[in-house]
Amino acid sequence: MNDTADAPDTPEEPAAPTYPVLATPADGIPDVIVGERELQRAADAVAAADGPVAIDAERAAGFRYGNRAYLVQLRREGAGTFLIDPIALPDLSPMQDAIGDAEWVLHAATQDLPCLAEVGMRPHTLFDTELGSRLAGLPRVGLAAVIEHYVGITLAKEHSAADWSTRPLPEPWLTYAALDVEVLVEVRHRLREDLEQQDKLDWALQDFAALTSFTGPPQRTDPWRRTSGMHRIRDRHAIARVRELWQTRDAIAQENDTAPGRILPDAMIVELANTAPRTPEALQQAGSGLRTKSRSRSRVAGRGVSRYAARWLEAIARVAAMSEADLPPATVRNDAPPPQRTWSDRKPEAAARLSHVRGRLTEFSEQRHVPLENLITPDTLRRVLWTPPNPLSDNAIRERLTALGARSWQVELVTPYILEAPTEVPPEGPATDE
Repeated sequence: MNDTADAPDTPEEPAAPTYPVLATPADGIPDVIVGERELQRAADAVAAADGPVAIDAERAAGFRYGNRAYLVQLRREGAGTFLIDPIALPDLSPMQDAIGDAEWVLHAATQDLPCLAEVGMRPHTLFDTELGSRLAGLPRVGLAAVIEHYVGITLAKEHSAADWSTRPLPEPWLTYAALDVEVLVEVRHRLREDLEQQDKLDWALQDFAALTSFTGPPQRTDPWRRTSGMHRIRDRHAIARVRELWQTRDAIAQENDTAPGRILPDAMIVELANTAPRTPEALQQAGSGLRTKSRSRSRVAGRGVSRYAARWLEAIARVAAMSEADLPPATVRNDAPPPQRTWSDRKPEAAARLSHVRGRLTEFSEQRHVPLENLITPDTLRRVLWTPPNPLSDNAIRERLTALGARSWQVELVTPYILEAPTEVPPEGPATDE
């Protein structure tokens, strides 16, 4: 007898919705603007139109040195879509003047604002559809997912990691680039309505206003310390070799306008720093001995070791000639709080404060469907709770949060939670009578 016949039916998972693919720009693929006259005509068209301006930029991360833009896309209702080559036209101030104080609409603005500033474009006001989608509680905030949610169509993203320094740009890439701004303003309108209905629009507008002055992540004092695999190095001579090799690689990358990782992967820098080869033969042996998960990375490592062998050996030799005073310290002191895992031992009252405030913020996050990190940045929260103002007061907390970059809506939210947090270590168990 087959008992499965009487088994209850297992409910099937609902099928994921399918969306029609937006495959072709409504107005066709515009020609790439490479001349000043064409740029001025485009600027005149944008100036004559009304409404927000959708803006995007394509870079060549992983292929070229730096983060410059290799294509800029704009679209404004009544003017159409424009594709501009910022390599041929490194000054886009005519377009900046044409846009004036109109609102920019971008997706993930922090990725594009620095490279757009390099070509003379800076927003007076902006609307970030990625950040807005986070605040609205969308589970996925990539551009394609946001367009699916608000417009009911999808975008193909097959060229997002392409080498946009390629010239001429292939037609499928130009189609992809034009489509990135095709419906961005429509998404902006619907997302704004959503934020207003959720009583989050003011939060979003404050966050967007803060982004207008964004110029990029802060410069690190010792960027070479971010080399992947540094945790495997403790000896100060090896640390110095990482520094010299990293700086040598960076110089070569600049000279060749190539991403540093294509000159020499981080894993090879760490390998050479640990083995300290002194001869070409030993250098090649260290290079061939490195095993990576990626064959292409192994090939890059091998080519980079061979092609610039003399410069790697020079970098290693410089460290051998250094005195102890010239070697970099094993660790660098900064004003950041220590790792959170150490708080309970080093300052248990701070750990208790953090646990309380994070618990309250987590409750708020779940109730309002906003990611915890968007309520207040983790670094800001840790700094205030590790060394709170003394004396602790409402005004002092507000001033400290504001000085660290928190927006007013965040200050209003977080301040009461900090004030109610315990000021001493809570007892481990119930009190007992002596």
